[in-house]
Amino acid sequence: MNKVVLMGRLTRDPEVRYTQGENQMAIARYTLAVDRRFGRGSNNNDENTADFIPCVAFNKAGEFAEKYFRKGTKIAVSGRIQTGSYTNKDGVKVYTTEVIVDDQEFAESKNNSSSSDGSYGNSNYGGGYGGAGSQPAAPMAASDGFMNIPDGIDEELPFN
Repeated sequence: MNKVVLMGRLTRDPEVRYTQGENQMAIARYTLAVDRRFGRGSNNNDENTADFIPCVAFNKAGEFAEKYFRKGTKIAVSGRIQTGSYTNKDGVKVYTTEVIVDDQEFAESKNNSSSSDGSYGNSNYGGGYGGAGSQPAAPMAASDGFMNIPDGIDEELPFN
């Protein structure tokens, strides 16, 4: 099985190109900075390190990336790893590894991203979740890590 799930921030705006011909297809390329749980150093101090994962989204997913994703946007993607190789103009064989995106979504609200420390650049990615008040407020997480569900909502849950 070839399945990968990642969450990280875009290192730059997606680069989008369209195929030629009658049925044009969007191809969006972007790189995700995905934090590691542990540092690379042997002294195990909690230094922040990240892996930079190249991703490719096709068709509607590519168009969505072009329209809404910007540098610093925190997103979650799922897809598959694809490897390949080519010979560059100097005659050297180059090996590639990238994630072919099946699904992608925002991993934080627009309000949360604009209040970040700014170390990832501009997080005003426009669109997406809509303006303030467009969605009901999410239940707050309790101290035990579980969400408190307001009274009267249990009829809407698919289980009881």
